[in-house]
Amino acid sequence: MLGLHKQVVDGIMNAMRNKDKVRLATLRDAKSKFVLEQTKTGTSDLLEDSKVIKILSKLQRQRIDTAEVYKSQGREDLAKDELAEAEILSDFLPKALSDDEIKANVEDIISRLGASGMGDMGKVMGIASGEMAGRAEGKIISQFVREILNS
Repeated sequence: MLGLHKQVVDGIMNAMRNKDKVRLATLRDAKSKFVLEQTKTGTSDLLEDSKVIKILSKLQRQRIDTAEVYKSQGREDLAKDELAEAEILSDFLPKALSDDEIKANVEDIISRLGASGMGDMGKVMGIASGEMAGRAEGKIISQFVREILNS
């Protein structure tokens, strides 16, 4: 599965053709992170979708966090730019899960593992984070795991 990496590269080409500077800069930044990851693993092949999703999710989260900082400092213009870049990245990410879907997935994982208390949180989080990677934030998953294991 190497489709997502190629989609980003194709997105760069389309942004160049359309002279979309914001989209071009955002996708080039993402591609540079892909190259760094490839350098770490010592391969020149395209990255697997799971790694691409992880990188894009991290970049999107960084932009959203930065936008919040800018808003708190009264810099709406810079916040708007960061949010626009986050939106571009979201075009390449899988659809985010709703809270109900996250809770249902966590309940399913807990029942599959037979987890019964907070001592099993690490096992549950490991599986839940892997299964919902790129579709749910770890912080939200963790909240549901704690809530369900404590009840």
